[in-house]
Amino acid sequence: MHMRVDIVADSQDSDPGFVGERLLDRYGADLRLRDRDQLRAGDTSQADLILLLGSARSAREPEHTAVVHAESELVRSALDSGTPVLGICYGAQLLAHALGGQITVCSQPEIGWYKLTSQDPTLCPPGPWTQFHSDALVAPPLARVLGTSPAGCQAFADESRGARALGWQFHPEVTTKRFSTWVERLHTYCERHGADPDQLIAAAPQHEAALRQAAYALTDAAITWLQEPRRTRAAAESGR
Repeated sequence: MHMRVDIVADSQDSDPGFVGERLLDRYGADLRLRDRDQLRAGDTSQADLILLLGSARSAREPEHTAVVHAESELVRSALDSGTPVLGICYGAQLLAHALGGQITVCSQPEIGWYKLTSQDPTLCPPGPWTQFHSDALVAPPLARVLGTSPAGCQAFADESRGARALGWQFHPEVTTKRFSTWVERLHTYCERHGADPDQLIAAAPQHEAALRQAAYALTDAAITWLQEPRRTRAAAESGR
């Protein structure tokens, strides 16, 4: 199985981590970066999958309205043309917004490793998973909520358009190196939301091996679910 994956991300923070590793190693994916700040209204994608990564920005902030609009249009266009979309953290919030959901201020910010309550242990295992957010998402009106935490919706699946969409508020992709970089860069942010930066950096390595294996399994589950309609159509067409 070979697939092209468009990774929509901030240019300075575009590492797909464990999810990218799995897409490369198992699926031979061609990973192509699309800088979200360079997206324009009307942009399209020829990929087999669009992966929306996280961001330090908030999609609620007025100064990002044009960027949010362009990325939302890309998401809707991709889904309508049959290309599935997978969103992580900010990417999941953006995906929810594009499909009629909401982005809100998180009542209980999560920075570190948290378990969640799962309604679908295949597409949203209970973890613990890496978290790094103070915004939250409200799932689109036609979506199925897959997991929750005190902070809100942790995952959703949507089949309301031409292709499937899946969003994870948590970060299955994040390596120890990337997480530590975030903490160092956002030291004041972590403290403001009740997290100890030094303790986070010290604890990160002990989670890496388990998180990598969990991320690989979750990536496989996501690809299976997201690509199922395409495989079904291809099988039907080959049988004609």
